[in-house]
Amino acid sequence: MIRAFFVVNKLYISRKKNGNMKKSNLPTFPILATERLRLRPLEETDELAIFLLRSNDSVNQYIERERPANNRDANAFIKRIQQNVENGSSVFWAISLKDSSNLIGTICLWNLTQDKIIGELGYEMNPIFQGKGLMSEAVKSVLEYGFVTLGLKKIEAYTHKENERSKKLLKKHFFVLEKDRKDEDNENNVIFSLKRNWDVQ
Repeated sequence: MIRAFFVVNKLYISRKKNGNMKKSNLPTFPILATERLRLRPLEETDELAIFLLRSNDSVNQYIERERPANNRDANAFIKRIQQNVENGSSVFWAISLKDSSNLIGTICLWNLTQDKIIGELGYEMNPIFQGKGLMSEAVKSVLEYGFVTLGLKKIEAYTHKENERSKKLLKKHFFVLEKDRKDEDNENNVIFSLKRNWDVQ
């Protein structure tokens, strides 16, 4: 069966091994643009789209997380994300097509260390929009932002060992599997990483 979801697991789960930045170094939110996409802030108007995305069976196939039961839960999630962006522990983008404001997915750099050396990449997309190369566009733009603008030296990604589409996406962008590392919180995850010598292809 074809896996219909790109995801890096452990999104928004705070891990103690990395200290979070207490203050944001972002004077304004970094809106990014690709050939077909606009990466923008997550807004409360995205409530329904977030509910549908995070409660979707296909989207949740490889994720261990509590699903939103209703729009109120989705709204609470949005507010948590906005707080994380404000305090500098993550940068979280809503993904929209350039000709529409509708949210079709999300992508983030989160768990940023105080010294801005390491961050983690996470992403998910509505299955309707998968298979078109859209997430690859978003990943390329976010990697450039992370390395060039934030000055990160390493970006990590945690994904389920059976999520072949997610692993393929990471490898396309030159992430390397760290075979000797284990995810202490989820034995089903594998860890990929990309160092700062990455270049825009």
